[in-house]
Amino acid sequence: MKGLTKRQEAVLEFIKGFIKQKKYPPTLREIAAHFKISVKASHDHLRALAKKNYLKMHGHFSRSIELISPTDDPESLVTIPLLGSVAAGKPLFAVENLEGEVKIPKNYLKNDKYFALHVRGDSMQEAGILDGDLAIIACQEHAQNGDIVVAVLDEAVTLKRFYREKNRIMLKAENKNFAPIYTQNIKILGRLECLIRKYV
Repeated sequence: MKGLTKRQEAVLEFIKGFIKQKKYPPTLREIAAHFKISVKASHDHLRALAKKNYLKMHGHFSRSIELISPTDDPESLVTIPLLGSVAAGKPLFAVENLEGEVKIPKNYLKNDKYFALHVRGDSMQEAGILDGDLAIIACQEHAQNGDIVVAVLDEAVTLKRFYREKNRIMLKAENKNFAPIYTQNIKILGRLECLIRKYV
């Protein structure tokens, strides 16, 4: 869970499990007893979780914790444009027609500007990127060695791992059946932030 400390994650998971089992939220004392911490410490953890939009607390009432689900809270969702397909094999011709929009939980994202692309092909499968995945890309024009980027070369768009060599750029596939692409003329559109995958 992005943005949470290990203890905050543990507290949040305890609250979720408690609600699932008992059908009501725990009290501050029950959280404190479970983690062997003070009531004040448990309250501090809840305040931090509330500040990060994982839960709400209603005043000083007992059992007043309310979990926030990203899919239930419109304010915790970010709408980003879906711009077609990106090749994870041979580069596909770049067609940047807006296909629609996707909603992503805000806590998944760190930057301000993103776009989404469908992945086509299997050249990145050893990095866990599969045909049909939805790639969420952070807009940026630079990359560090080892970053997975969306790049334009020869008017085509591809998704590969980026490496800057002495006199050229290498775009490396994560599949031994695909040779690296070497180029000196490249435009980086963004860096892979996360993936969305449907299991059917």
